[in-house]
Amino acid sequence: MKIIRSSKQLDQMLARQRASGKTVGFVPTMGALHKGHLSLIHASKCENDLTVVSIFVNPTQFGPKEDYKKYPRVFSKDKRLLKQSGVSILFYPSVSEMYPKKEKLGLRSYRKGVKWPTLTKGLCGKFRPGHFQGVVTIVTKLLNIVRPDWLYLGAKDYQQAIVLKQLVRDLRMKTQVRIAATVREKDGLAMSSRNRYLSPKDRTRARMIFRVLFALRAALKAKKLSIAAVKSKARRDLEKAVDKVQYLEVVNAETLAPLKRHQRKMAAVTACFVGKTRLIDNVII
Repeated sequence: MKIIRSSKQLDQMLARQRASGKTVGFVPTMGALHKGHLSLIHASKCENDLTVVSIFVNPTQFGPKEDYKKYPRVFSKDKRLLKQSGVSILFYPSVSEMYPKKEKLGLRSYRKGVKWPTLTKGLCGKFRPGHFQGVVTIVTKLLNIVRPDWLYLGAKDYQQAIVLKQLVRDLRMKTQVRIAATVREKDGLAMSSRNRYLSPKDRTRARMIFRVLFALRAALKAKKLSIAAVKSKARRDLEKAVDKVQYLEVVNAETLAPLKRHQRKMAAVTACFVGKTRLIDNVII
């Protein structure tokens, strides 16, 4: 596995590989890797000649009161996992590499960048202003550097995956997007880098999130109750277990628009606080 920190060097290396007919799969991450990330890497390796993984904790997608400085950074462990997984290239840029001073734009300016308001105004976008601007800005930069044939995203960050899929479509990039199913712990909790913040007691309470979502999915599939009734019961059940339900919505699986009536493609999405840890999860219906 080659570790590259320069975007120019990476671009040149991949250009040579593409010229020889090799395909490139790309998995963007912020590190603190888990089995969810590794499942994306496995999918890429099965479908491409080369797999590129990036590790970059992107400052522009964190709000002033969020956990940018505390976000787990375990590069040695991540590097070992990537080597064991057979990754071809690890792109590990610095903040100055991705947001160079010569562009004469500070990080604050980047938060005003590319927007997809119809997809980002609700759900996490409502509670994390500027978050998705930061996400689409950094992913656009990364895609322009890597220019992959395939981009691999996890369904756990469902809104983000839908936004990035639309980003690729709207900018007419040649990259194709693969959204892989959420990988869960043995107890059902969706795998997340933030799970490590949970105390044992909080971990037990957090399991209620997926249980409520699975029950909600079953109720909606039965079509015996309205979406409003099913959602109301699910929220009450969640509130008994977690400290705060930031949102719980049933949305169109493609447009993310909140639904009042049953449709063929739906998703139930939620964000909750367990202790001080914010957890998101979803199920496709």
